Amino acid sequence: MNSVFKISPLSALLLFVAAVSMPSGEVLAKEIVLGASVQLTGPVANTGRYYRDAYQLAVDRVNAAGGVKIGNESYKLALKLYDNQSDVNLSVRQYTQLVSQDKVDFLLGPFASNFALADSAVSEKYRIPMVQGGGASDQIFSRGFKYIFGTLAPASNYFGSTIEMLKGLDPAPKSVALLYADDAFDVSVAEGTRPKLKEAGLTMVMDERYSTNATDFSSLLSQIKSKNIDAVLVAGHETEILNFVRQAKSLAVAPKMYSFTVGVPSEDFRKALGKDADYAFGMTAWLPSADLKDRWFGDAAQFAAVYKAKFGYYPDYHAASGVADVEALVQAAEIAGSTDPAKVRDALSKVKFESLYGPVAFNENGQIDLPQTVIQVQGDRLVAIYGGNGKIAPPKYPMPAWDVR
Repeated sequence: MNSVFKISPLSALLLFVAAVSMPSGEVLAKEIVLGASVQLTGPVANTGRYYRDAYQLAVDRVNAAGGVKIGNESYKLALKLYDNQSDVNLSVRQYTQLVSQDKVDFLLGPFASNFALADSAVSEKYRIPMVQGGGASDQIFSRGFKYIFGTLAPASNYFGSTIEMLKGLDPAPKSVALLYADDAFDVSVAEGTRPKLKEAGLTMVMDERYSTNATDFSSLLSQIKSKNIDAVLVAGHETEILNFVRQAKSLAVAPKMYSFTVGVPSEDFRKALGKDADYAFGMTAWLPSADLKDRWFGDAAQFAAVYKAKFGYYPDYHAASGVADVEALVQAAEIAGSTDPAKVRDALSKVKFESLYGPVAFNENGQIDLPQTVIQVQGDRLVAIYGGNGKIAPPKYPMPAWDVR
């Protein structure tokens, strides 16, 4: 028995209008999908948000400027983002899903070196380029991988500018303590710091590793006090540094200076400590200077203003490096004239451009090398103290005892 479906004249007209109104496949915007797994919950979510927000802002900005130009075609960027919940094993599974199931074109990185170390194995296995500004450990780039690129300077040189500054302090510190967490980034920092201290003629009287996410620093602080150590260098995570400073105050431990790899550039860190953040030294590869010109944002100062207006908090170098990650992939795709992962990977190895983060050019192992600027909290200001070209501003040194501040 044959069934006959009758369409009314009105229905036929509506179907015709819908058909001619739909754009053809050639007219639809083509997409380049960037995939990432970022810490949006869990212990390091406060830093993970920098990457989520920076990635999205950069994607929106590129699209607003006409997208990615490949040959005679324009491609729209899209972002596929997962929350790894600060779990490195979940992060690896999510990156595997991004490339094997979601079929993203390229990868952006997570935060933290131990995550980047594990997740980059996925990009290497599937031969999908990953550009990441969240992991600086030298271990990430020492394995001969071809598909991982990083926009943070090598962890082994993080205290390089600080040590140069130490040599010029008056009075010069006679003893130094090096404390570091037991993860990939902080171990690399320590490995690079030891020979630099020796070359600078500085005496290291403490060299102590502590457990990641440690909350009790009383034993280490007691040693610092009993040995009358002048300068304390700490490589750790922001929550650890907060605990360290609070306990230093409660135990009345006040060396001539202390410097931290993280925390000091962050507005949240300084708000959390209030006046107790005063005198703390830190480092950053980026400050929102109008001298850093950019194709999409104008300059770094304009970027910082846009970022603050959109997200309600100020960006630091994590956010700036995240934007540079997106821009590097866009530049490479345009240079390659293709979205083919191998061709874009080859273009990344040769890319060279000015960004709001600074000059981006990857060396043979896939990492860039930007000098760290020493910064210090001075009252309600964050002041640049020492950079690649030497002294910038006078430091507040030595740090006074807690009870006379």
